[in-house]
Amino acid sequence: MSSIKHLFHINTPREKVFKTLTTVDGIANWWTVETNGDAKEGGTLEFRFKNEFKTILKVTNTVDNEIVNWTCTGGPEDWINTKITFHLDDHDSKTRVRFEHSGWKEQNDFYAQCSYHWGAFMESLRQYCQKGIGEAFGSPNYRI
Repeated sequence: MSSIKHLFHINTPREKVFKTLTTVDGIANWWTVETNGDAKEGGTLEFRFKNEFKTILKVTNTVDNEIVNWTCTGGPEDWINTKITFHLDDHDSKTRVRFEHSGWKEQNDFYAQCSYHWGAFMESLRQYCQKGIGEAFGSPNYRI
């Protein structure tokens, strides 16, 4: 099994980053504007990227200001049963984010494309948390 991993820092308190990852409004500002559902533990989230891509994620675990875990239950075949995890901690007066999208069966072209896009969306998360303006898919700021 393969994983996509990113490690980066956000110059804002952990509580703000955690809230951004655990609210529909927060996620819609950095990932895709077409975000719906319940972002609390046990809830289900649906993400749409126009007619090209739709995924359903179950919020499987959250630890306040530390961990957010999602498991893919619907969407592209390569995503089914994969896990998306955000680990948050403090480092040099910033929030360190360890992102992982794990459980990929193979490192094919779709995996490579998703790795690229995750990197861009992690920067969008940083920009939204620091400046209040992300580059979510479907927003006027989207540039990928």
